[in-house]
Amino acid sequence: MHQTFDAALGINLLHANQAGADHNREHFDEWGITCLNIMSSPGAGKTVLLERTLEKLSHEVKIAVIEGDMTTELDAERLRQYDVPVIAINTGRSCHLDSKMVAGGIHRLAHEYNPSDFDLVFVENVGNLVCPAEFEVGEHAKVALLSIAEGEDKPLKYPVMFQEADCLLITKMDLAPYLEIDLNRIISNVRQMNPTVTIIPVSAKTGEGLDEWFSWVSSQLNHPATTHHYSRLVSN
Repeated sequence: MHQTFDAALGINLLHANQAGADHNREHFDEWGITCLNIMSSPGAGKTVLLERTLEKLSHEVKIAVIEGDMTTELDAERLRQYDVPVIAINTGRSCHLDSKMVAGGIHRLAHEYNPSDFDLVFVENVGNLVCPAEFEVGEHAKVALLSIAEGEDKPLKYPVMFQEADCLLITKMDLAPYLEIDLNRIISNVRQMNPTVTIIPVSAKTGEGLDEWFSWVSSQLNHPATTHHYSRLVSN
């Protein structure tokens, strides 16, 4: 059976992106850096989570951030207040970061700093619950966020994001008393998509679950998830 032109083009784009992601990861490995790709829909809490994480860990761990946004540096400016290098990437009309964009961020980081001095790079992806999960950027693990306000059905409606995640944060738990949402059902739906993903309910406002999140991040520095997604397209 012949593929349509659009399907073949999509596969070729993903193959090319994967080659770039593997190359980015080689740089991170050479420098001894763990890279975590943070993904979610808009407004799920990626930036405030990073603010709390930088506030807690940046004094113990050398961290840099590659910040993806479509048109502004608003989130990048928020994170720069924590005195860590933040490389801003504007994607224009693109709904996700790809490996080529992140390669540009890596080169800027290497030009302005000694990359071997860093332990951890966070990539904050563009807010989108679909495309970021399809395009690897060179990360060692994927972190997905799902706001409790987004509903119980999102893992079933947008399965790829949850299938690809190594860690899932259910965010804004402080809103749970005001919502008719069953946390156990969310977790059950996630488990249907990904039985082994680490799930951590958190609230950046109250601090619920953040210590568990910080511990997970710290564990990746010595024993990264070695995500099973590596080169999945190239090998198939």
